[in-house]
Amino acid sequence: MGSGIWSTDVYDAADRYRRATGKSAFSYSDSGARTVHPALDPRDATRESRDSDEHPQSTAIAVLFDVTGSMRNVPRVLQTKLPQLLGLLQRQGYARDPQIMFGAIGDATCDRVPLQVGQFESDNRMDDDLGRIVLEGGGGGQMTESYELAMYFMARHTVTDCWEKRGRRGYLFIIGDELAYPQVKAREVARLIGDDLGEDVPLRQVVDEVTRRWDTYYLLPAGSHYAGNAKVLDFWRGLLGQNAVVLDDLDAVCETIALTIGLGEQAIDLDEGLRDLDRAGSGATGTVSKALARLGRGRRAEVSALPAFRDTDGGVTRL
Repeated sequence: MGSGIWSTDVYDAADRYRRATGKSAFSYSDSGARTVHPALDPRDATRESRDSDEHPQSTAIAVLFDVTGSMRNVPRVLQTKLPQLLGLLQRQGYARDPQIMFGAIGDATCDRVPLQVGQFESDNRMDDDLGRIVLEGGGGGQMTESYELAMYFMARHTVTDCWEKRGRRGYLFIIGDELAYPQVKAREVARLIGDDLGEDVPLRQVVDEVTRRWDTYYLLPAGSHYAGNAKVLDFWRGLLGQNAVVLDDLDAVCETIALTIGLGEQAIDLDEGLRDLDRAGSGATGTVSKALARLGRGRRAEVSALPAFRDTDGGVTRL
């Protein structure tokens, strides 16, 4: 739940070991696993991003990606570029005490493992969570995946101190190339998450719930099956507005995430972030510049006061 410190040396040592032994960074999936790893099982689970003496101003960041069809390569790209992502967030000061959670999305109507959700981590355990993801590669073939189920989990099964203590939203990035289903199905929630809803929940309601506590982005990368599809882009822009972002290059995912957070935290403006990428030797500057032009200069997911409601006795209680 966010303890520890990320070490590039530890990451590099693990990478050298895998290369020397021929092991995969995704050994759980590549060994033939077809069930969710216990550490990523969403059933009866809550994921927490908490402050500590080590990380007193935690910033919750969740990255959930479609692992069906062509999108199954996304986590492999993320895994190889984790040091760059953490370097920009921490060394460049884009976010204070970032705690990152990785997860994966499939199709609850047909996939064996339609939802996988790690824990918020500040250290190399986030790399461990990536390695536990099943890269199923299936999907239903109908331009629809269960993104709404993932958003439901983020809305109702996460607790973050950046929101609870400071009224500041975390960051949620969904990386995909298809549409969500029009509603969260009660039977799928019961089977996969364990909640008894009683009735289905409309997609618009779930989006409203999740965006209340999470600054939510949908990244549509090149190289995916429906990249450039106007129907998909219009669908997500209808839900998230300018936060539906098109990427010309899948390899630019980490840099795009980092600069989006830097803009949101008002740590940089876009020009400053692009200069940081140039100094770091990144080849993603052009892609990131084009992708984030719609977001403009720094913007912050923040509320002016902690949310509250008035109870039946007339007292004010924080939500």
